[in-house]
Amino acid sequence: MNDAVYLGIDIGASSFKFGLVVEGTVTQERNIAIDPKVASKTLLIQLFAGIKDLWREDIMGIGVGVPGIVDSERGLIVDLQNIPAWCGLPLAEIMNKQFKVPVMLNNDAHCFAFGELRYGAAKDWKNFVGITLGTGLGMGIVINNQLYKGVLSGAGELGMLPYKKGIIEQYTASFFFTNNYEASAAELYIRAQQGDAFALEAYNTYGHHLGEAVKVVLSLLAPEGVIFGGSIVKAWPFFSASLASSIAAFPYKKQLDHFALRQSPTMNSALLGAVALLASDQC
Repeated sequence: MNDAVYLGIDIGASSFKFGLVVEGTVTQERNIAIDPKVASKTLLIQLFAGIKDLWREDIMGIGVGVPGIVDSERGLIVDLQNIPAWCGLPLAEIMNKQFKVPVMLNNDAHCFAFGELRYGAAKDWKNFVGITLGTGLGMGIVINNQLYKGVLSGAGELGMLPYKKGIIEQYTASFFFTNNYEASAAELYIRAQQGDAFALEAYNTYGHHLGEAVKVVLSLLAPEGVIFGGSIVKAWPFFSASLASSIAAFPYKKQLDHFALRQSPTMNSALLGAVALLASDQC
């Protein structure tokens, strides 16, 4: 990217995150809280306000990470369960008309994985998976240093696979805590830090379920490792032991000798990845 200036946007279920990116570094950032149930026009107004707050005339393009199924070639949001008003929205075209620069949409977990490959803690891996833990469970797949997107950027929907009485996401995303412990992941994290037994057990159970999901990844892709990002990663000390214990039961032990778990050192990998994907497309 040299010294080119780009804008990265991470669309979330409860907020929009914006970052000005120069030479692979987020130099300025903003967050705007949103209500995902409001009208599409209202959300677009909020999105444009955040962009204008950081806008510079030398911005060469905008990379956008979307937590759903997207058509990157057409710049279209195909399916977005957390923000239903934007399903079918030609977001890249709308943004391009407003700001007159190239705009590229990609799945947010794919952006996260690509950001870790280019700038983060996975630069030394050729084959790995990036998993985001937050409102949902997202996954990006890197094979031979290339991001694998699949049709409509739909590859890596690990959370949609059947598990127990539902799907994996129900046991590994933030609503696992509200559904089963009547408290948010953030609330339980605070209580766990205080030694609360109820909160500690909640995260211990969470780690077990997450480990079962990782074993699916091991069986399908045999990666060198998994790197985790997202808001729930802050509670890593409270679920990493049960996560590792669950993974240790994987039947192919020699494979585990060549496998590692890592945490992302930054909360900006999705922003960086969204920009890096746009910049690489322009090259």
